[in-house]
Amino acid sequence: MNIIADQATVESVILEVGDPAAARAFYDAAFGLGDKVRVRATDAPTTGFRGFVLSLVVSQPSTVDSLVGTAVSAGATTLKPAKKSFWGYSAVVQAPDGAVWKIATSEKKDTGPATREVDNFVVLLGVDNVKATKQFYVEHGLTVAKSFGSKYVEFASAPSSITLALYGRRAAAKEAGLSPEGTGSHRLVFGGTVGSFTDPDGYAWEDVRS
Repeated sequence: MNIIADQATVESVILEVGDPAAARAFYDAAFGLGDKVRVRATDAPTTGFRGFVLSLVVSQPSTVDSLVGTAVSAGATTLKPAKKSFWGYSAVVQAPDGAVWKIATSEKKDTGPATREVDNFVVLLGVDNVKATKQFYVEHGLTVAKSFGSKYVEFASAPSSITLALYGRRAAAKEAGLSPEGTGSHRLVFGGTVGSFTDPDGYAWEDVRS
């Protein structure tokens, strides 16, 4: 059964990690995202690129630098140093638990003091077939906000929720600065109002209303 679009939201991501206490301490220190990022224990094997990038969109370059700085100080590894590009200013880091995070802004110059405020939290999934996975999520109640054929899809989200986007796996790996090869568990679970299921690429969803 489909869930109507205004109820279909992503409320949190659950990262499955080897050491939940250490991961929780890292995320509190690095990004301060509160309940939007949850952790729980797993020993599920995983190697290489896990197929997703967690992206924090902020207002200006100094905020990118601030969040990257606290992440690295807390133990993250830099995959792509912060730099300007045609699209703005961004950096990519890898958390100690292996999750990949991109911090980005469309602005190239600061317009005020650095803050810690995150304007949008986007989960970018690298999938095998963008069109097929797009259709799967539409059938589960998500509404498409942007779509560029088989290259990129972004779903509508409420202001306080997490945005879901789809990329091809190789494109997502390039975004992360990693080789696309990887095996085993994604170690990522979504908590939302979309239902409980596993999508075509093996990403699990849990209904927070249950």
